[in-house]
Amino acid sequence: MLKKNNSKFSDVPDILRNYLNFMLVIKGRSENTVKEYYYDLKTFFKYLQAVTNDLDILNLENVSLDNFDENILKEVTLNDLYEFMTYINNFKSSNDSYKARKVASLRSFYNYLNVKIGFMETNPAVNLDTPKLKKRLPRFLTLEESIALLKSIDGKHKERDIAIFVLFLNCGLRLSELVGINISNINFSKKTLRVIGKGNKERFVYLNDLCISAINSYLVVRPGDNILYDDRDALFISDKNRRISNRMVELLAKKYFKAAGIDETRYSPHKLRHTAATVMYKEGNVDIKTLQEILGHVSISTTQIYTHINDSDMKKAADNNPFNAIKLDE
Repeated sequence: MLKKNNSKFSDVPDILRNYLNFMLVIKGRSENTVKEYYYDLKTFFKYLQAVTNDLDILNLENVSLDNFDENILKEVTLNDLYEFMTYINNFKSSNDSYKARKVASLRSFYNYLNVKIGFMETNPAVNLDTPKLKKRLPRFLTLEESIALLKSIDGKHKERDIAIFVLFLNCGLRLSELVGINISNINFSKKTLRVIGKGNKERFVYLNDLCISAINSYLVVRPGDNILYDDRDALFISDKNRRISNRMVELLAKKYFKAAGIDETRYSPHKLRHTAATVMYKEGNVDIKTLQEILGHVSISTTQIYTHINDSDMKKAADNNPFNAIKLDE
């Protein structure tokens, strides 16, 4: 067996580390997804350790997992899982999406213990309910705001940053997808971009002339020397001669939102994905099935959130209603 220090999850018990590696290597989940499982389940393990040993559950950061007894997992009941979710709700976050992710992590982990490795005869999480998520319309920029955002970009890395935000707004990429673009992913003759999405699923996105032009303008000034070996093929490079990070792109977004007169506290790079989808659907007349393929959604129901109608649409529908022409006093 590999020693703990040979694993990127060296600070958790073997049984959890093995699960995380299983999800990463065998199930092919993305590193970001597995990292979420890691944080969620590490919190759960610390909670179990605290409850079992009468430690303070309000200070889980001080709880060590060095002597965690894996057999505790076999004693967990459905009611214990709800107690943990109550703890999450009261002391971490009452946000339904946040809690739903914790439930998903618990259900996946206990399914692994029960079905995959036979560590447990029953699965206490099989009937663990997921919080009902409220349907919210995605927040997005208008076409005019999007243009203002692109025109606000300036400075030392103008060409790079324009290419970043042009791709966001034209291709509807996730932040991790954009950061992960390699030059070898781009076929300039066919004008396509190979995107590695959630769960390492591959899809191809067509690049319009604006995207090709922005990328080519950036490649002229892209640093070619001193780039660290692992990042030589990365499209977007930082001042540290490495692939640009998610956090750096988030900071750039805040900077240019503010420069364009857009409230940077209400928008993020992910809102640019919403913007691209909404503009394509409403302004570009892209059909829902095509939009699903562009965005890389597994289910079309996920894409349908972009088919929402705004107030002006509803007013137009009301004004054009045939009953509106009826004169009752004649």
